[in-house]
Parts: sequence; C-alpha cells; structure tokens
Amino acid sequence: MKERILQIVSEAKQSIASADSLDKLNDIRNLYLSKKSELMSFMSHMKELSKEEKAAFGQLINTSKNDINAALESKKEELAKKALEEKLEKEKIDITLTPRNYLRGSKHLFTTIVDEISDIFTSMGYQIVEGPEKETDHFNFELLNVPKDHPARDMQDTFFIDDNNLLRSQTSPVQARVMLSKHGVGPIKIISPGKVYRRDDDATHSHQFGQIEGLVIDKNVSLGDLLGTLELFAKKMFGEKRKIRMRSSYFPFTEPSVEVDISCFECGGKGCSLCKGTGWIEILGAGMVHPHVLEMCGFDNKVYQGFAFGIGIERTAMLKFGVDDIRRFYTNDLRFLKQFDKE
Repeated sequence: MKERILQIVSEAKQSIASADSLDKLNDIRNLYLSKKSELMSFMSHMKELSKEEKAAFGQLINTSKNDINAALESKKEELAKKALEEKLEKEKIDITLTPRNYLRGSKHLFTTIVDEISDIFTSMGYQIVEGPEKETDHFNFELLNVPKDHPARDMQDTFFIDDNNLLRSQTSPVQARVMLSKHGVGPIKIISPGKVYRRDDDATHSHQFGQIEGLVIDKNVSLGDLLGTLELFAKKMFGEKRKIRMRSSYFPFTEPSVEVDISCFECGGKGCSLCKGTGWIEILGAGMVHPHVLEMCGFDNKVYQGFAFGIGIERTAMLKFGVDDIRRFYTNDLRFLKQFDKE
C-alpha cells in the first residue's frame, strides 16, 4: 500500500503541474483528495494494522495529503497570477495618448480679423482703446452731432434700454470719451474695436456686428492724410489687386464725408445678389471730424483738425475670405470656423 500511496502522490503532482486552468485544478483536487478518492480509501485498511503500524500508516496518509494540497495551492497561485497578468495586458490603457474624440479649438474668424486690422494700425502708431457697449444717448448720439429728432438716428436705429440708455450703434462714443479726457489738447491717434447693435438682418447686415473705428486729432490734419491712411490699410488688408472706390457721402459727425468700397469678391464687379447688383461692397465710412464735434468735445476747431473712419469687421472678413453671409459668424458652426484654422 505504501508504494501505491507514493505513486498516487507522484501522479497527482504531475497532473497539477500540467493543469492550465483553475477549473482543471479543482477537478484534480476532487480526484485525489475527495472522500471517495483512492488515497482516502486506504483509511479503511487501518483496522487491519497493529497499533504501531497504524501510527506510521496514518502519518503517511497525512503527509501525502499535505504534499498534494501544497502542490495544489502553489499551482493555484501561479494560475491566478497568470490570469491577472493576462487581464491587465488586455485592459491596458496608455494614458499618454490623446483621446481620439478630442476636438482642438481654433481662433474665431472675427477675432482673426480684429487682430489683423489692429496689427496694421498699431504699426502706423495707433493706440487701441475700448469702451462700454451699453452707452448713454449723450455719448452715442448728441456728442456726435446727432441731436434728438435728427433724421440720421433712423439710420442707426438701435436697442434702447430706457429713454437714456441703449446698446451703442457704433464705437464712435469711445472717440468722444477719449477727446473729452484730453481736455482740448492733442494729439490723438486711436482705434476702438468692439461690438455694436442696429436693427438690421440680411446677408450683408446683422443686428449685432463688429466695428473698428479710428480717430486722429492733431494740428494741420487734412483729407489727404485720411485718404492716404485708408489706401494703405486697403492694400495691406486686401492686396494690391483689389479695386478701391471712394465716393462722397454724408455723416453728421464728419464734414466732408467719404465712403470706401471694394470690388465684390463674388462676381468680380459684374453685379450679383451679394453686392446688390452694383459690383461693389461698402466696408468703410470716413471723413474729417465735424468742427461742431470738436467743439463739443473740448477742442478748438481753429487749431485742431481730425479725421475718423469706421471699418466693418465681418464685412472685411467676407471680402478677405469669401464668406457669403454675415450671419454665419454667429451660428456657432464648427465646420465653418475650421475652414479658417491656420494652425
């Protein structure tokens, strides 16, 4: 019996060593250590042995069980460790990788144009000054030579908060604030970018749009200085080939006044729906600062002269990048913005 017991232990260890799963290991445990196993069946022969033989035989059985159990536990730990390693390898995540669904932001076209126009004018010595979007009637109209009941107010019909406060219809109030702060002493050379509000809504107009206005106040400033400035801006912004047209106009805060048009990018000047059949799109309004405006803002119009201009930010972007509808700037369509992502 002793030889058979040792043979069983050897067979059990060989089976344990070749087991490749916890299920197979459990089957081996049942085969060799259950109450009905061959090894346990030898316990029934104990009654046939003498007292001395029983002790030795019992010790052999216990030692054999312990040897098999030790082999089982060792193999169990080995298989569990292997299973964990395989699971970790299968579920491994490389946290250094950028998620595939990550969307990188890009600069809005509106901001791109503001930065580009600002760079052009700051290179000519202009300072950037900003002001509030909620303005008073006094700064938005009256200091700009547009008193109450003046017909020019219809052209700049904006959104009133109450009888005196409104959303500014132009960035010109910033110019008035700067002139007043100078207490009649020049020079002034500024641009004022920002959002303005009017009751418009079509392919080339919006109830909210961007504007950059410029103001120069100094001694011996002429209309020629204004035209030279605008021509330099147009060439830097749109290139030498873009056609420019300047024509007389009327603004209550400038005298004389001019408007600057650029040939339509859609039809090349032949006439289309975008340019309303004229072949030209207006982007600039300008003129010499009205003497009355100078007086109201504290400057002696016999000593100082000045010019002012207003540039439509979206209009400029439409010309430069071929945008067909001004309302696209405010639709939050990432596909539209991605077209102009230079990075």
